[in-house]
Amino acid sequence: MNKIGFDNDKYLKLQSQRIRERIDFFGGKLYLEFGGKLFDDYHASRVLPGFKPDSKINMLAQLKDQAEIVIVINAADIEKNKVRSDLGITYDLDVLRLIDAFRDYGLYVGSVCLTRFAGQPSAVAYQKKLESLGMKVYRHYSIPGYPSNIPFIVSDEGFGKNDYIETTRSLVVITAPGPGSGKMATCLSQLYHEYKRGIQAGYAKYETFPIWNIPLKHPVNLAYEAATADLNDVNMIDPFHLEAYNETTINYNRDVEVFPVLRAMFETIMGECPYKSPTDMGVNMAGYGIIDDEATRKAANQEIIRRYYQTLVQKRQGNADDEQILKIELLMKQAGISTSDRPVVSAAKMKAETTGEPAAAMELPDGRIITGKTSELLGASSAMLLNALKLLAGIEDEVHLISPTIIEPIQNLKISHLRNKNPRLHTDEVLIALSICAATDEKAKRAMDQLKNLKGAEVHSSVILAHVDRNVFSKLGINLTCEPEYQNRGLYHR
Repeated sequence: MNKIGFDNDKYLKLQSQRIRERIDFFGGKLYLEFGGKLFDDYHASRVLPGFKPDSKINMLAQLKDQAEIVIVINAADIEKNKVRSDLGITYDLDVLRLIDAFRDYGLYVGSVCLTRFAGQPSAVAYQKKLESLGMKVYRHYSIPGYPSNIPFIVSDEGFGKNDYIETTRSLVVITAPGPGSGKMATCLSQLYHEYKRGIQAGYAKYETFPIWNIPLKHPVNLAYEAATADLNDVNMIDPFHLEAYNETTINYNRDVEVFPVLRAMFETIMGECPYKSPTDMGVNMAGYGIIDDEATRKAANQEIIRRYYQTLVQKRQGNADDEQILKIELLMKQAGISTSDRPVVSAAKMKAETTGEPAAAMELPDGRIITGKTSELLGASSAMLLNALKLLAGIEDEVHLISPTIIEPIQNLKISHLRNKNPRLHTDEVLIALSICAATDEKAKRAMDQLKNLKGAEVHSSVILAHVDRNVFSKLGINLTCEPEYQNRGLYHR
């Protein structure tokens, strides 16, 4: 049974309190660089069992009377149609999604800032689109010598050339659709303009990971390194904090490397640097929410293994390299774990070897393991899903929840009219068929009622699943891994 290791309510209370304290420290105005995902932070919920995926946005909602959101997007990312891999949408569309989502929580989105603007035609068109939707849009430009040429950067020719973003609230949250968008530079540019106007303001950074007040090699921090293997982030002891306070805290390489430059910028803008270390800049209170260290260690170790398989699949698809795989293998060694610590892996492989066809295995939250095999009617994942629902509902294994007389017309539709090559039902098609059967069949209804109890289950497939199946498992809250193999030897895989 999955144990709760994180007190979400305690975290929300401490986090909002810490941000209020930082606003007061700077005299009433704070630019808060918000790293990571504000919505749907499933990584945090997986490694900190009890952390709710919408915790951060709910925390901000507690400050909604003080908060204003500024969303920044790199103009070059607009030009090249950069895509969020987790959502499958471009960054420019994600900005619109974020605006809607913030407004749904009652948060005020003041403006959008186009960073590294250089007259890109797509960025110009995008600005016009946003303005037609009633959004204020500002432009920030590339600064030669950034971030090392501080005298030029902190001048009228550097930050001074950027638009001054008009804000009205005491807490200005700077967020973005993804990394490399220019959040920190936007905060610093605003500080420059505020102080030129005689307005006191400050800067702080909110990143959930790495967690600064747990050990460097704690699995939760190792899991963050695994999640950012493509960025080559490395957790490290903050040397500035150790020197200033004789206290060991954890940060990551990019913040440590850039801190001397930031300190010099603060001194130029504000007259002195308010911080003695990168850790000082942060406001993250997640470490104080951990209430069961053993539970979080176990959850984080599982996440490292999942990230390993995810990277293997990405390499098979041409989106990762050996260096990323070797890095996660090293992290697994440091954590003292291997793929054998994920029970569904051996179960899925054994089923595939026995049947000679793709197979899948699921570990339910209570520890029971169910498998599924490929048949003429169903794919392995679909069969496994039905088997799991039958087990949870107490329905005999030999019972057909969906009659072949219902499946066959669906197969005919797929092949004869929709031009699909694979007649077997995907997980979404199986669930639709099951829901139809549930209208007249009591056992099918009982099975449908068990869907909510699949949240937190673990699944492993002996082959790379189709996007539709991955999407269904994600929506059900099921953690999926796959072997880095396709079901067929074709070159094109949908």
